[in-house]
Order: sequence, then structure tokens, then C-alpha cells
Amino acid sequence: MSHPNSSAAAASSVLSEAAQQTYPESALYVLATPIGNVCDVTLRALHVLAIADAVACEDTRNTSHLLTRYGISQTLIAAHEHNEREAAEKIIARLQQGQRIALVSDAGTPAVSDPGARIVEAVRAAGLRVVPLPGPSAAVTALSASGLVNDAFRFIGFLPNKSKQREHALQKLAGDAATLVFYEAPHRIVETIDALLLAFGPERHVVLGRELTKLFETVHRCPLAEAPSWLAEDANRQRGEFVVLVEGAPAAGDDNDAEAERVLRILLEELPLKQAAGLAAQITGQKKNALYERALQIKDAG
Repeated sequence: MSHPNSSAAAASSVLSEAAQQTYPESALYVLATPIGNVCDVTLRALHVLAIADAVACEDTRNTSHLLTRYGISQTLIAAHEHNEREAAEKIIARLQQGQRIALVSDAGTPAVSDPGARIVEAVRAAGLRVVPLPGPSAAVTALSASGLVNDAFRFIGFLPNKSKQREHALQKLAGDAATLVFYEAPHRIVETIDALLLAFGPERHVVLGRELTKLFETVHRCPLAEAPSWLAEDANRQRGEFVVLVEGAPAAGDDNDAEAERVLRILLEELPLKQAAGLAAQITGQKKNALYERALQIKDAG
């Protein structure tokens, strides 16, 4: 195991390398900040936060506190969902003077279910440069720990507040084969899980990522049918910000296979193996030989 001092020396060396890189002027730096754990900031992000002429942020109080943790003092520009257009004008004026402006949200990557997209759009429209600095993302963090095996995911973010609009949005997603990624606030998590259960059925798996990277981090996976009771068992499970992942819709063939398996198992409890396989084939339309082989496996396992 390496000594803590050697790790600190290595970090200092990389930070020195970050300082030697090129950071163009008249550029907006879209900068990801930690979603919880203050240590998750990147060394490149720290350097840009230090050299920027100003930091545009969702909440000046939150960002001021974060910068203080890193020993950085900065000029802050309020840039939240209610003033993005006005903030964009101020930022563009500064960029045209040759300044470097860092854009951050309260947590994670700006402009991804957070303020910032309008500012980025306005800066680009003005012919100015936008430089993305990759870093923490709640959606990707939850996906990496979910165990949901899928090459595709679809980021939805927050669902509509009104129940009818939410129901309509979920109906359109019911057949999507990609893993679905939602964000949710603690006061709506129970209502949202009930809506997901109604829209997607009891068997699909759901992953609830709560307080990711923080002290009381929880990543819980279960069938949707079990999620309401899991939340109800402990009031603490309904606290904190959530990332909710829902397993993608199964392919049609998977549904047929599952139904054939269910029928075959029921018939095997009452009938000889060959007869059960034949009758299951007639009921489900699946191939008799394949069902016979599966029946053998079930009998051997039993």
C-alpha cells in the first residue's frame, strides 16, 4: 500500500501538469462539480475554477461554500433557471472582453437536467468557444452500480408534476428497451414509484440510487412490485435526492419464453415430462423439442 504522502505528491504533480495545459481566453468552461462527495472534483476543474475570471453558478451560496472547501475565492455570477437569458447576456459580454468564465450547477454536470443549456446555446450562437470539462454525473454513477446489463440507456430526468401528464409520459416509455433514467426529489419518490409500477408492471427491476457518493448512500435493486414496501419500511429511505433506473422493456421473444417457462413448470407438477412438454408447446406455440430439453433441465435441477 502506498504511503499517503506519496499519493499527495502524485496529485500535486498532476495538478502542476494541469496548470501547464492551454486554457483559451474568451471561452465558457462547462464544469462538472461533485454530486455529494467533495473529493470527487477533478484536478483540471480545480485549476479552471482558480484561473477563471468569474464563475457562473446556479446558487451563489452553494458554490461559495464549495469553493471555500477548495481554498478558492472567486467572483460569482448568479445563473439559475429564472434568469438564464439575462445571465447569458452578461456572460457573453465578459467573454467578448477576453475573459474565461466557468459555468457550474449546484451538483453534477451543468445543462443536464440542470440550468445551463440556454447559456451554452447563447454563447455558441455568439460565435464564442465552449469548453466541456467532464466530471461527476448522478445518472452515470447510478448506472455503473446498477447491475442492469444493457448497452443503451435513455435519460429522462424529472417527470412532470401533474399525475395525468406523468402517466402519459410513462405510457410512451413503456415499450422502450433501453434502461430508463429518472431523477426524483424525496417528497415525490413514493408517488413516482407507484406511477412506475402502474406503467411498467410488477416484474421489471428498478434501482433506487439515494444520496449517491454521500455518507448515507444507498443503491437498492428489486422488482417494481417490491419497491413501495421497501420505501415504506424505513422513513430514512425516502430522504435525499434520487436517481431511479428502470429496466428496459423485454423483447417480444423474451416475453414468450418466460410464458412458456411458466406454463411448462405448472404442467410438470401434474404430468409426465414428455406429455408436459407436448402440451406446453400446444398452449404457447413454442417448439416441442426445445421445451422437452428445458423440461429435462428443470427435472435435473429439482
